[in-house]
Amino acid sequence: MTDVLLWLEEAALPSSIREGPHSVWAYPAVLTLHTFGLMVLVGLNAAVDLRLLGAGRQIPVASLTALFPLMWAGFWINVVTGALLFAADATTKAGSAMFLTKLTLVAFGAGILLAIGAEVERAGPVGMDVSRAGRRLAAASLLTWTAAVTAGRLLAYV
Repeated sequence: MTDVLLWLEEAALPSSIREGPHSVWAYPAVLTLHTFGLMVLVGLNAAVDLRLLGAGRQIPVASLTALFPLMWAGFWINVVTGALLFAADATTKAGSAMFLTKLTLVAFGAGILLAIGAEVERAGPVGMDVSRAGRRLAAASLLTWTAAVTAGRLLAYV
């Protein structure tokens, strides 16, 4: 496994991000894109979750469906940029319990996002009410994404 991680770390793109002639800008640029993707994903997700938990009751639940393509775009931006950030430091990150915790939380968050999407679609065109399951999913989503963001931030210190 170590050989694969070393190979990944020494590949051209991760090496240039980490230590290439433009690395003073490359790593921060990838990290900035990762932060942007996170902002879109988690920010819009929080707005949907808060609506499902009762904030903004005048907003029809079904109108939230327009936010899901943007959330998934943020998710995929984070998948790509996260893979680049991992590859630039694969040998260190792969053995980190915090990294594995973050990945697990992101997987749970994505699963919850899928379930919330289905819940929002079930609301119908003028649906204002949210089921108990929808409220539970929203609370779980807020907790999961908060924990994932926290774990990701702590990666800089472990």
